[in-house]
Amino acid sequence: MDKPRTTPPAAPLPAPLATAPITASAMPLAALLDAAERIPGAAALRQHSYELLRAGADTTVVDIGCGTGTAVAELSARGARAIGADLDARMVAVARERLPGADIRRADAYALPFPDHSLHGYRADKVLHALTDPAAALREALRVLLPGGRAVLIGQDWDTFVIDSDDPAVTRAVVHARTDTVPSPRAARRHRNLLLDAGFKDVVAEVRTAVLTDAAALPMLTGLAEAARDTGALTAAEASAWTADQRARARTGRLFLALPLFVAAGTAP
Repeated sequence: MDKPRTTPPAAPLPAPLATAPITASAMPLAALLDAAERIPGAAALRQHSYELLRAGADTTVVDIGCGTGTAVAELSARGARAIGADLDARMVAVARERLPGADIRRADAYALPFPDHSLHGYRADKVLHALTDPAAALREALRVLLPGGRAVLIGQDWDTFVIDSDDPAVTRAVVHARTDTVPSPRAARRHRNLLLDAGFKDVVAEVRTAVLTDAAALPMLTGLAEAARDTGALTAAEASAWTADQRARARTGRLFLALPLFVAAGTAP
Protein backbone atom coordinates (compact mmCIF):
# COMPACT_ATOMS: atom_id res chain seq x y z
CA MET A 1 0.00 0.00 0.00
CA ASP A 2 1.31 3.44 -0.86
CA LYS A 3 1.57 5.59 2.25
CA PRO A 4 -0.38 8.86 2.16
CA ARG A 5 1.96 11.83 2.27
CA THR A 6 -0.20 14.82 3.10
CA THR A 7 0.83 16.38 6.40
CA PRO A 8 -1.86 18.60 7.91
CA PRO A 9 -1.06 21.82 9.73
CA ALA A 10 -1.37 21.76 13.48
CA ALA A 11 -4.64 23.22 14.66
CA PRO A 12 -4.10 25.17 17.91
CA LEU A 13 -6.33 24.50 20.88
CA PRO A 14 -8.69 27.22 22.02
CA ALA A 15 -6.86 29.47 24.47
CA PRO A 16 -8.85 28.41 27.60
CA LEU A 17 -7.65 24.83 27.15
CA ALA A 18 -4.07 25.61 26.23
CA THR A 19 -2.63 25.26 29.73
CA ALA A 20 -3.55 23.53 32.97
CA PRO A 21 -1.61 23.36 36.24
CA ILE A 22 -0.28 20.03 37.42
CA THR A 23 -2.16 19.29 40.63
CA ALA A 24 -1.54 16.68 43.31
CA SER A 25 -4.60 14.79 42.08
CA ALA A 26 -2.87 14.18 38.75
CA MET A 27 0.06 12.36 40.28
CA PRO A 28 -1.64 9.11 41.44
CA LEU A 29 -3.13 8.66 37.98
CA ALA A 30 0.18 9.45 36.33
CA ALA A 31 1.91 6.91 38.56
CA LEU A 32 -0.72 4.30 37.68
CA LEU A 33 -0.24 4.94 33.97
CA ASP A 34 3.52 4.77 34.36
CA ALA A 35 3.18 1.41 36.13
CA ALA A 36 0.98 0.09 33.32
CA GLU A 37 3.63 1.07 30.77
CA ARG A 38 6.17 -1.03 32.68
CA ILE A 39 4.29 -4.32 32.98
CA PRO A 40 5.94 -7.28 31.22
CA GLY A 41 5.46 -7.06 27.48
CA ALA A 42 4.07 -3.51 27.51
CA ALA A 43 6.99 -1.92 25.68
CA ALA A 44 7.02 -4.64 23.02
CA LEU A 45 3.27 -4.27 22.55
CA ARG A 46 3.61 -0.51 22.07
CA GLN A 47 6.29 -1.06 19.43
CA HIS A 48 4.05 -3.61 17.71
CA SER A 49 1.25 -1.06 17.65
CA TYR A 50 3.53 1.48 15.96
CA GLU A 51 4.38 -1.07 13.29
CA LEU A 52 0.69 -1.77 12.72
CA LEU A 53 0.18 1.99 12.53
CA ARG A 54 2.98 2.20 9.90
CA ALA A 55 4.25 5.26 11.71
CA GLY A 56 7.44 6.83 10.42
CA ALA A 57 8.86 9.75 8.53
CA ASP A 58 6.31 11.84 6.62
CA THR A 59 3.40 10.53 8.69
CA THR A 60 1.19 12.43 11.13
CA VAL A 61 -0.44 10.29 13.80
CA VAL A 62 -2.58 10.94 16.85
CA ASP A 63 -2.43 9.01 20.10
CA ILE A 64 -5.89 9.16 21.67
CA GLY A 65 -5.92 9.08 25.47
CA CYS A 66 -2.21 9.85 25.44
CA GLY A 67 -1.93 10.04 29.22
CA THR A 68 1.57 11.05 30.26
CA GLY A 69 2.85 11.00 26.68
CA THR A 70 4.90 7.78 26.50
CA ALA A 71 3.61 6.81 23.05
CA VAL A 72 3.93 10.37 21.74
CA ALA A 73 7.63 10.35 22.65
CA GLU A 74 8.22 6.91 21.13
CA LEU A 75 6.33 7.72 17.94
CA SER A 76 8.31 10.94 17.56
CA ALA A 77 11.52 8.93 17.94
CA ARG A 78 10.41 6.87 14.93
CA GLY A 79 10.26 10.05 12.85
CA ALA A 80 6.50 10.54 12.91
CA ARG A 81 4.81 13.82 13.67
CA ALA A 82 3.02 12.59 16.79
CA ILE A 83 0.12 14.42 18.40
CA GLY A 84 -1.18 13.49 21.84
CA ALA A 85 -4.86 13.95 22.63
CA ASP A 86 -6.48 13.49 26.02
CA LEU A 87 -9.69 14.80 27.55
CA ASP A 88 -8.18 14.89 31.05
CA ALA A 89 -6.62 18.31 31.58
CA ARG A 90 -4.41 16.87 34.33
CA MET A 91 -2.82 14.37 31.96
CA VAL A 92 -2.39 17.02 29.29
CA ALA A 93 -0.46 19.11 31.83
CA VAL A 94 1.74 16.18 32.87
CA ALA A 95 2.49 15.23 29.26
CA ARG A 96 3.37 18.80 28.35
CA GLU A 97 5.72 19.05 31.32
CA ARG A 98 7.44 15.78 30.43
CA LEU A 99 7.62 16.54 26.72
CA PRO A 100 8.38 20.24 26.25
CA GLY A 101 7.55 21.31 22.73
CA ALA A 102 5.42 18.25 21.96
CA ASP A 103 1.98 18.72 20.39
CA ILE A 104 -0.31 17.69 23.26
CA ARG A 105 -3.94 18.73 23.03
CA ARG A 106 -6.97 18.48 25.24
CA ALA A 107 -9.50 16.85 22.95
CA ASP A 108 -12.67 14.78 22.95
CA ALA A 109 -12.52 11.40 21.17
CA TYR A 110 -15.96 12.10 19.74
CA ALA A 111 -14.98 15.48 18.25
CA LEU A 112 -11.30 15.54 17.34
CA PRO A 113 -9.72 18.91 16.42
CA PHE A 114 -8.56 17.80 12.97
CA PRO A 115 -9.92 18.38 9.46
CA ASP A 116 -11.49 15.56 7.49
CA HIS A 117 -8.98 13.10 5.99
CA SER A 118 -5.94 14.81 7.50
CA LEU A 119 -4.06 12.12 9.49
CA HIS A 120 -2.10 9.01 8.54
CA GLY A 121 -2.63 7.19 11.82
CA TYR A 122 -4.98 6.90 14.79
CA ARG A 123 -3.95 4.98 17.90
CA ALA A 124 -6.13 4.32 20.95
CA ASP A 125 -4.53 2.30 23.74
CA LYS A 126 -6.79 1.32 26.66
CA VAL A 127 -9.30 4.02 25.72
CA LEU A 128 -12.48 2.56 24.24
CA HIS A 129 -13.58 0.88 27.48
CA ALA A 130 -13.79 4.36 29.06
CA LEU A 131 -16.21 5.63 26.40
CA THR A 132 -19.97 5.21 26.50
CA ASP A 133 -20.11 5.01 22.68
CA PRO A 134 -16.96 3.41 21.21
CA ALA A 135 -18.66 3.11 17.80
CA ALA A 136 -19.04 6.89 17.58
CA ALA A 137 -15.37 7.35 18.43
CA LEU A 138 -14.36 5.06 15.57
CA ARG A 139 -16.61 6.87 13.13
CA GLU A 140 -14.71 10.00 14.17
CA ALA A 141 -11.43 8.15 13.62
CA LEU A 142 -12.49 7.31 10.10
CA ARG A 143 -13.40 10.93 9.47
CA VAL A 144 -9.94 12.27 10.33
CA LEU A 145 -7.92 9.57 8.56
CA LEU A 146 -6.64 9.89 5.03
CA PRO A 147 -7.55 7.11 2.59
CA GLY A 148 -5.10 4.34 3.39
CA GLY A 149 -4.59 5.68 6.92
CA ARG A 150 -4.36 3.23 9.78
CA ALA A 151 -6.30 2.81 13.02
CA VAL A 152 -4.85 0.67 15.82
CA LEU A 153 -6.74 -0.25 18.97
CA ILE A 154 -5.40 -1.87 22.14
CA GLY A 155 -7.44 -2.70 25.20
CA GLN A 156 -8.31 -5.06 27.98
CA ASP A 157 -11.60 -6.88 28.37
CA TRP A 158 -12.61 -6.22 31.96
CA ASP A 159 -14.35 -9.59 32.26
CA THR A 160 -11.15 -11.50 31.49
CA PHE A 161 -8.86 -10.80 34.44
CA VAL A 162 -7.42 -14.22 35.36
CA ILE A 163 -6.42 -14.25 39.02
CA ASP A 164 -5.31 -17.17 41.18
CA SER A 165 -6.75 -17.01 44.70
CA ASP A 166 -7.87 -19.10 47.64
CA ASP A 167 -11.50 -18.15 47.03
CA PRO A 168 -12.59 -18.36 43.38
CA ALA A 169 -16.15 -17.24 44.19
CA VAL A 170 -14.93 -14.01 45.78
CA THR A 171 -12.52 -13.53 42.88
CA ARG A 172 -15.41 -13.73 40.41
CA ALA A 173 -17.28 -11.16 42.48
CA VAL A 174 -14.21 -8.89 42.52
CA VAL A 175 -13.77 -9.03 38.74
CA HIS A 176 -17.45 -8.64 37.89
CA ALA A 177 -18.00 -5.80 40.35
CA ARG A 178 -15.13 -3.82 38.84
CA THR A 179 -16.37 -4.64 35.34
CA ASP A 180 -19.76 -3.16 36.14
CA THR A 181 -18.19 0.23 36.96
CA VAL A 182 -16.64 0.59 33.48
CA PRO A 183 -18.68 2.38 30.76
CA SER A 184 -17.87 -0.15 28.00
CA PRO A 185 -16.11 -3.03 29.76
CA ARG A 186 -16.25 -5.43 26.82
CA ALA A 187 -15.25 -2.97 24.09
CA ALA A 188 -11.93 -4.74 23.53
CA ARG A 189 -13.51 -8.01 22.40
CA ARG A 190 -15.51 -5.89 19.94
CA HIS A 191 -12.48 -4.11 18.43
CA ARG A 192 -12.59 -6.07 15.17
CA ASN A 193 -16.32 -5.63 14.66
CA LEU A 194 -16.24 -1.98 15.71
CA LEU A 195 -13.65 -1.28 13.02
CA LEU A 196 -15.62 -3.21 10.42
CA ASP A 197 -18.87 -1.47 11.36
CA ALA A 198 -17.18 1.94 11.09
CA GLY A 199 -16.12 1.13 7.52
CA PHE A 200 -12.48 0.11 7.91
CA LYS A 201 -11.06 -2.58 5.64
CA ASP A 202 -8.28 -5.16 5.95
CA VAL A 203 -9.09 -5.51 9.64
CA VAL A 204 -6.86 -7.83 11.69
CA ALA A 205 -7.16 -8.85 15.34
CA GLU A 206 -4.95 -10.62 17.85
CA VAL A 207 -4.49 -11.12 21.58
CA ARG A 208 -1.35 -10.56 23.64
CA THR A 209 -1.40 -11.68 27.27
CA ALA A 210 0.46 -9.95 30.08
CA VAL A 211 1.39 -12.27 32.96
CA LEU A 212 2.22 -10.69 36.33
CA THR A 213 3.66 -12.76 39.16
CA ASP A 214 5.19 -10.27 41.57
CA ALA A 215 4.25 -7.42 43.86
CA ALA A 216 4.04 -4.98 40.95
CA ALA A 217 0.51 -6.32 40.36
CA LEU A 218 -0.68 -5.53 43.89
CA PRO A 219 -1.94 -1.99 43.22
CA MET A 220 -4.13 -3.32 40.42
CA LEU A 221 -5.43 -6.20 42.56
CA THR A 222 -6.10 -4.11 45.65
CA GLY A 223 -7.86 -1.57 43.44
CA LEU A 224 -10.16 -4.31 42.14
CA ALA A 225 -11.01 -5.39 45.69
CA GLU A 226 -11.65 -1.83 46.83
CA ALA A 227 -13.99 -1.24 43.90
CA ALA A 228 -15.90 -4.44 44.73
CA ARG A 229 -16.20 -3.35 48.36
CA ASP A 230 -17.34 0.15 47.42
CA THR A 231 -20.07 -1.20 45.14
CA GLY A 232 -21.35 -3.54 47.86
CA ALA A 233 -20.37 -6.71 46.00
CA LEU A 234 -18.05 -7.63 48.89
CA THR A 235 -18.14 -6.88 52.58
CA ALA A 236 -15.20 -5.03 54.05
CA ALA A 237 -14.11 -8.28 55.72
CA GLU A 238 -14.26 -10.22 52.42
CA ALA A 239 -12.28 -7.55 50.58
CA SER A 240 -9.68 -7.44 53.35
CA ALA A 241 -9.29 -11.22 53.38
CA TRP A 242 -8.99 -11.41 49.60
CA THR A 243 -6.41 -8.62 49.55
CA ALA A 244 -4.46 -10.30 52.37
CA ASP A 245 -4.34 -13.50 50.30
CA GLN A 246 -2.92 -11.60 47.33
CA ARG A 247 -0.32 -9.84 49.50
CA ALA A 248 0.75 -13.18 50.96
CA ARG A 249 1.07 -14.62 47.46
CA ALA A 250 3.25 -11.69 46.45
CA ARG A 251 5.52 -12.22 49.46
CA THR A 252 5.94 -15.94 48.73
CA GLY A 253 6.24 -15.73 44.94
CA ARG A 254 2.81 -17.30 44.33
CA LEU A 255 0.92 -14.35 42.87
CA PHE A 256 -0.59 -14.88 39.41
CA LEU A 257 -2.49 -12.41 37.25
CA ALA A 258 -3.00 -12.85 33.51
CA LEU A 259 -4.41 -9.95 31.53
CA PRO A 260 -5.28 -10.51 27.86
CA LEU A 261 -4.86 -7.40 25.73
CA PHE A 262 -6.86 -7.28 22.51
CA VAL A 263 -5.22 -5.63 19.50
CA ALA A 264 -6.94 -4.74 16.25
CA ALA A 265 -5.97 -2.66 13.23
CA GLY A 266 -7.70 -1.53 10.08
CA THR A 267 -7.22 0.66 7.03
CA ALA A 268 -9.35 3.63 6.06
CA PRO A 269 -10.92 3.18 2.61
